[in-house]
Amino acid sequence: MLFKLLTSAAFAASLVSAQTHTACDPTKRDDCPNPKAVGSKPVDIDFRKGESDFFTLADGTSLTYDDQLGAVFSISKEGQAPTVGSNAYIFFGQVDVTVRAARGVGVVTSFVLQSDDLDEVDWEWLGGDNAQVQTNYFSKGCVETYDRGGFSPVADPVNQFHTYTIKWTPTQLDWIIDGTVVRSLQNSGLSGCAGYPQSPMQIKLGTWVAGRKDAPQGTIDWAGGITDFSDGPFDGYYQSLRVVDYMGAQGATEATEYHYTDLSGSWQSIKVVNDGEEADSSSSATTKSSSATSKPSSSAATTLTTVSASQSASSNGTITTSSTVSPTGTSDDDQASATTTGSTSLSTAAAPTMVGNMAAVGAAALLGYLAL
Repeated sequence: MLFKLLTSAAFAASLVSAQTHTACDPTKRDDCPNPKAVGSKPVDIDFRKGESDFFTLADGTSLTYDDQLGAVFSISKEGQAPTVGSNAYIFFGQVDVTVRAARGVGVVTSFVLQSDDLDEVDWEWLGGDNAQVQTNYFSKGCVETYDRGGFSPVADPVNQFHTYTIKWTPTQLDWIIDGTVVRSLQNSGLSGCAGYPQSPMQIKLGTWVAGRKDAPQGTIDWAGGITDFSDGPFDGYYQSLRVVDYMGAQGATEATEYHYTDLSGSWQSIKVVNDGEEADSSSSATTKSSSATSKPSSSAATTLTTVSASQSASSNGTITTSSTVSPTGTSDDDQASATTTGSTSLSTAAAPTMVGNMAAVGAAALLGYLAL
């Protein structure tokens, strides 16, 4: 589905955390158009070679392209928010983006997946924080709680390119930096704010200014302070992008669009459509019982895991097993546990509290920005 563009600033604000608007929410209406599928052919974009028609520019967005750095998302004054959104959706899949975040206190760079019913998965960089990146997720636009955020260390993200990946299957969501898993979320099968993002998602890239002089104080505090535009311009660089659509991860070999069959927004209710016909699913999916624990591939990684997954998925997203993971420690509504390994010393009980409190600050900041 082609998304309806918002004004540049409002659209960019939606990149940061659970936007409150969608052109047509298929969990509230049964006449929404079907989202267009990326389909079986991976999308590879090298922005160093110029623009791509895979993306639509938001109103007010003007990009330049550098043959070394890629797409340049430049901000030189308040109100600018260069933003693009993909013209097709993935229904589970993997997206790799090589990006160098914009520097500057109060400047935000974002890479987001978002669905028409407001499921969302985020990467977010603050230009005044050159040591870590923020991650978050939302289910059906729920903004009643803001304790799902996470923070992962990354080396010099405003001066160095890194490849940030979202790998998303029906059972597990991984945030990955340069090939190393830094956070994992397992599908709990629950709903509400603790629900798992599971409906077809669009890709959105952008930068915006949170450190505006007229912004609410909560927004300014979250952003690290007021942006000094005399120190600009502030440029974020998106060098390349790769998109692989798992097409529902049930064995479909092709997809042209995705169809919501009811108002639930559950992945099981969303059908893969190929040229007007419902696609056949593979019968190879099994439900063998097994036991699995999600672990980061590096001892320096931090993993926040929502437990009690009912299934596991293969590398291409197709479901192959069934598993259960026992929760430990203090959890978000008794559904998630946070652990750290390596040199960082946090108990499993303390970690969710710290992450939750810091995420709440960012979420409150976004709501303030949306109110501008």
